[in-house]
Amino acid sequence: MTYQDRIYGKTKIEEPVILELIKSQSFQRLKGIDQVGYLPVYLKVHSILSNSKLKAFKKLTRFEHSLGVFILLKKFNASFEEQIAGLIHDISHGVFSHAMDYTLKEGSEKNHTFQDNFFEKFIKNSEIPQILKKHKLDLNYILNKDNFPLLEKELPDLCADRLDYSLRNAVCYNVFGEKEVAYFIGNLLTENNFWIFKNFQSAKKYAELFLELNTIHYAGFPTAVMFRTVGDLLKYALRRTILKKDDLFTTDKKVIGKIKKRLKNDRELRLLFNRMQGKAEFENNPKNYDVKVFCKSRIVDPLCKYNREIKRVSEIDENWAVIVEKELIPKEYSIKFRP
Repeated sequence: MTYQDRIYGKTKIEEPVILELIKSQSFQRLKGIDQVGYLPVYLKVHSILSNSKLKAFKKLTRFEHSLGVFILLKKFNASFEEQIAGLIHDISHGVFSHAMDYTLKEGSEKNHTFQDNFFEKFIKNSEIPQILKKHKLDLNYILNKDNFPLLEKELPDLCADRLDYSLRNAVCYNVFGEKEVAYFIGNLLTENNFWIFKNFQSAKKYAELFLELNTIHYAGFPTAVMFRTVGDLLKYALRRTILKKDDLFTTDKKVIGKIKKRLKNDRELRLLFNRMQGKAEFENNPKNYDVKVFCKSRIVDPLCKYNREIKRVSEIDENWAVIVEKELIPKEYSIKFRP
């Protein structure tokens, strides 16, 4: 199989277990899960705030990102087990990605932990264990993220997941193109299970890119509105049995289809659905609000080679240390809805 990735180019995938995992129903489902969450309201709020549309915004799915993490780990010669873990790391996402953290009590607005907390349960109830067993791979080893430090690390460290989604988002948001991706990838190396930039300049440039993405997108007001409106609609639909909990682990399209069938006879559902479509006005108003919403805030403090040593950007640039401390705090918004 030759896979054409929008940021890494052509990659040959020949390993039988990888091909079988990609073809599995659980992994194919990720084609129907939007990486951002739910684009209509997200793009609408962006256009209101900036008085212009996001230029050439490209749709992105959890399927594409998951394959991207696998390819990145493969490029940097991670262990085969880590490549597999990277491929399936997002397989437990519910519809509209992190919307589950705003819908179900098991989630967390501030930390977006639902998908990770649900990961093992989802995997064990899927066809993944049988595929791994068939290829003589240890399920419990694959499920233990502590075994894969290149794939996952706590903020503000770099990891394959964080690297891929930030570079992929930057391309999809039209922040930059393939040349800049090649620049960052070309300046990366791995040592002792850490991602390290070859020089301070590329590390600082990447850190600033990540800050821009976090400020405008990951923890911005449009994201808060998106997840609050999606979460409110899903919670209401669950209470009224318009949706079952299992529906939350299908696809975005299937859930929207079920909700649309009930819009005509449910006024509250129509109100919440219209908000989710961006057909209502919103403002961030701490003095007059309907609901407070938190967004997980992300920032990185990359390691880099500097004067024959390995240092963090914050150890070289003291101002970055202040930014990291500030940006690790979840963002809080006070949303006022207007009809």
